[in-house]
Amino acid sequence: MNFRTAFPTVLGLCMALPGSFTHAQVPEQGFLCCNMRTDGSWISDINYEESGKRIVPYGTPLTFKGFGRNRVEVEMEGKRQWLGNDYSRDLSKEAFAQRYIVATDPRTVVAKAGPKVRQAIETARVTPGMTREQVAMAVGYPVSSENPNLDAPRWRYWLWSYSPFTVIFNEQGRVASVETDADTMLKVFLK
Repeated sequence: MNFRTAFPTVLGLCMALPGSFTHAQVPEQGFLCCNMRTDGSWISDINYEESGKRIVPYGTPLTFKGFGRNRVEVEMEGKRQWLGNDYSRDLSKEAFAQRYIVATDPRTVVAKAGPKVRQAIETARVTPGMTREQVAMAVGYPVSSENPNLDAPRWRYWLWSYSPFTVIFNEQGRVASVETDADTMLKVFLK
């Protein structure tokens, strides 16, 4: 199954080929696709867990305000935030924006998932059996500089700069396992 066409209700538009969007196709009113970490004004696509950062939950309502250099300006939770394109610069600004700003509330999709998948997403972790869409909601998108093909069987992430982890998908596009060190595994994987 092709991930780009499998989930039209929430993330399908985000997966179209880079450069295929126009400014008008970024929803003015939408929702944050994924659990993303902020320092209060900046959300980087690498989504590092760092001191002083907190998670802005998937499904948070937001308003698209415009583009800056390698960033998308949004308003959420009553204040301005920048979605920083720090590691996915091969994507057009519109394609990048459409990854993170979705028109349909992803909480409606998560509500239909099983209890373990819901728990994993709510706690920003990955669990066996999750779909690619559910992994993206839980821990964000893998940066395109390391993961140019979202249909690939492996997505590489970093919890912080010296703590990589890889999500491995089976032939059905579901999480089979996660590879990382023991400390990172405790933070990113739900058994």
